[in-house]
Amino acid sequence: MTSDQLLDPILEAEILEDEDQIDRVAFDFHLSRRQMVQLLGAGLLIAVAAPSTSAQQPRGRGGRGRGGRGGRGGSPTPLAARLHLAKDGAITLLTGKVECGQGARAQLAQAAAEELRLPVERITVILADTGLTPNDGTTAGSRTTPSTVPAVRQACAAARELLVQLAAQQWETQPGEVEVRDGKVIHAASRREQSYGDLASAEGAAGEFQKTVPANVTLTPLREWKVLGKSAPRPNGRDLVTGRHAYPSDVVREGMLYGKILRPPAYGSELLSIDLTPAKSMTDVEAVRDGQFVGVVAKTSFAAEQALGAIAKTAEWDDAPAQPSSDNLYDHLKKTARGGVPENPFASDVASAAKSLRQTYTVAYAQHAPLEPRAAVSEWEGDKLTVWTATQNPFRVRSEIAQAFRIPEDRVRVIVPDFGGGFGGKHTGETAVEAARLAQAAKRPVSLQWTREEEFTWAYFRPAAVIEVEASLDGKGAITSWHFININSGGSAIDTPYRIAKARSQFLQADAPLRHGSYRALASTANTFARECAMDELAQAAGRDPLEFRLAHLESGRLRAVLEEAAVKFDWPARVKAKAPNVGVGLACGTEKGSYTAACALVAIDPDTNRIRVQKVTQAYECGAILNPDNLRAQVEGCILMGLGPALREEMRFENGKIQNAAFARYSVPRFNDVPELDIHLLNRTDLPSVGAGETPIIAIAPAIANAVFHATGRRIRQMPIRLPAPA
Repeated sequence: MTSDQLLDPILEAEILEDEDQIDRVAFDFHLSRRQMVQLLGAGLLIAVAAPSTSAQQPRGRGGRGRGGRGGRGGSPTPLAARLHLAKDGAITLLTGKVECGQGARAQLAQAAAEELRLPVERITVILADTGLTPNDGTTAGSRTTPSTVPAVRQACAAARELLVQLAAQQWETQPGEVEVRDGKVIHAASRREQSYGDLASAEGAAGEFQKTVPANVTLTPLREWKVLGKSAPRPNGRDLVTGRHAYPSDVVREGMLYGKILRPPAYGSELLSIDLTPAKSMTDVEAVRDGQFVGVVAKTSFAAEQALGAIAKTAEWDDAPAQPSSDNLYDHLKKTARGGVPENPFASDVASAAKSLRQTYTVAYAQHAPLEPRAAVSEWEGDKLTVWTATQNPFRVRSEIAQAFRIPEDRVRVIVPDFGGGFGGKHTGETAVEAARLAQAAKRPVSLQWTREEEFTWAYFRPAAVIEVEASLDGKGAITSWHFININSGGSAIDTPYRIAKARSQFLQADAPLRHGSYRALASTANTFARECAMDELAQAAGRDPLEFRLAHLESGRLRAVLEEAAVKFDWPARVKAKAPNVGVGLACGTEKGSYTAACALVAIDPDTNRIRVQKVTQAYECGAILNPDNLRAQVEGCILMGLGPALREEMRFENGKIQNAAFARYSVPRFNDVPELDIHLLNRTDLPSVGAGETPIIAIAPAIANAVFHATGRRIRQMPIRLPAPA
C-alpha cells in the first residue's frame, strides 16, 4: 500500500497536525423531527449557536484545524447546543458528540445540569444522530471538554436567563428577585413558581428562545458548582452492565440480512475474475460484484460466510506490487522521507560540545484493537439511507456515504449508538458504505460486522516512526543544542518543553507502507518516547540523576509541578538509592493538548526469560479544573493500561503486503496479569480552564518503562515495543 492509499485529507491533516440511545426510552431510529418532539413531550426545542473557543482555532498545515470542522472545510465551525424543555419537566440535550467509553455522555449531562440548576439525573442526552443533533465536530483530539462542554454550558445558561426574564415579565417583578431551582423558576416573595416547560411553552417564548446566545451570557463560576466538579456515573451504566444496551453490532432491523465482503489476499492486489454462481445457487443468498467490490448477503452470518467462501475459491487475483516488510520498515521510512533527512543546523555546537548524543529511536505500527470491531447496519427507504454505525465522526461519515452514492447529504442519516471503543480508530465510514452497497443491491436492510482479522488488516494503524535525535551538553551538564526529526508519525508534542538555547524539531512525511491514521495521542506518544529516553541518556552523560537533570532544564510551571508530584509520591530518591538486582525505576513527563503528565515506573526483569514486569506506576496528571473526578481517573488509568501494550508487545508484523499477526493470539494486548499497581494523582487546577484527558495520560508510560529497564539492566532502550534479547 502506497502513500496515496492512506486516509482521506481530514485524517492526513490530523497526522500532520498532531491530530444511546435515550436511557429508558424506546427509541424509534426512524423518528422524524416532529415525531421526536412528540415523543419527548410538548415543549420548546431551543437551538442555540455558541461562538468557537480557542481550542477550535485553526492549527497545523495551512491553518487547517481539526477542531469543530465537522466537514465544513478549514474554518472553525461554531458549536451548537440544543435543548428540549418538555411541559412534563423532561429536559433533553442534543449534541453531535459520540460516546465510545470516554465518558462524554455523563460529562455533557453534568454541564447542562449545572447551568439549568438541576440534578444530573434529570438530563437526558441524545448523541450523534445527524438527523437530530447539531454538528459538534469529530469526537477526537480531546476536544469535547474544552469546546463542546463550554458550548453546552453557554446554551443552557442562556436558556436559564431567558426563563428568568420570562417569569419576571409575567409576574411584573425584577429578574434579581427570581431564582431558578430544580426545574422551576420561583418568586419566593409571592410564592409563585412555574416549571421550565410551562414557561418555554408560553405565548411569545418561542421567538425569544430562537435568538443567538448573548456574548456576555454568565456561566456559573467554579466556586458555585453543584454538579460539575463532582463524580457522576454514565447515565446508561445499568443498561451496559446488564446487556440491555444495543451496540452497533446489536442493531436489528425488520427483514435484515447479514453481509460479508471479499477481501484481497494482499494489499494492492486487484481482482481479475470471479464466478458468483456458487453463491447465487445457495438458498436465500445474493451475491453482487461492482468492479473490485464483491459481497454476499444471507439470512444468517454463517450462511453469508459459507457463500463468501464458495466464491472466494473461484477468484483470480493479480500479483500484489512489491512492498516493504516490517523487517525493513525503518530503513524504508528513512529512505523515503520527503526531502530527505536534513542536516543538523547546530552541528558546530555538537562538534565543540563537552558531551553529545546522536541516536535513532523507532516506534512500530500498532492497531487500535477496540473491543467492538467495525459494524454497520444500512437501510434504504426509496432514495433515503439510514445507517447505524460506530464512528467518532458521524457528520464526516455522512459526507463519505453521500459522496459514494452521489446523493445529497440530506438523504443520508447516520446514527451512532454508544459503541465499544474507538481510540481514534473509527473516524472513517468504509463499513457503512459497504453495508449500504449490499443493502442497495439486496433491497433489504443489511448488517455488516467486520471480523477481528478484518479489523486488524483493513482498519488503519497508529503510524510507525523513525526519530533522529542529536543534542549537545556543555561542561556544566546543560543542554546547549537539540535537533529532533520525526519521520512518518506526526508532529504532535514534537517540540521539547525543556529550556534549551538552540532547539529545532521537525516532522517529515514518508512513503508509509500501511494505511495509518489517528490513534490515542497519535504521534505525541512516539515523540515523547524518543525525547524522554534521550533525556535519560543525556542525564547519564552529564552525570546527573534523571529527575534532577529534567528539573534543571524546566521552568517553574505546570509540567514541573506534575513531575515533582509524581516523584514525591513515588519516593524517587529512595527508590533510586535502594537499587536491587533486576529491578529498576524510570520516569518521564510530557505535555500535549493543554494538559500535563508525569509517570514513574517500577519494573522487574526475569533473569531467566528477560520478561519485563511493570510492578508499579505512579502518575500525576493535570488538565485544569476537574469536571468529573471518577471519570478523569478512569481515563488516566485506561491510558496507562492501553499504553502498556505498544510499550511492551504490540507491533504489527507484515510481509509481501500481508499482515502476519491479525489475531489476538498473535497480537498481544495487555492482559489482567499485566496490570501493575496504579498510583494516580490528579492535580485540580481550579484557576485554569478544563481540557480533555482521553489522550495525554498515555504519553509518559512507555518512556518511563524504557528508562526503568535501563536502570535494571544497563541496556539502553531505543525501540518501541521494548525488547530485551533472550538470555544466552
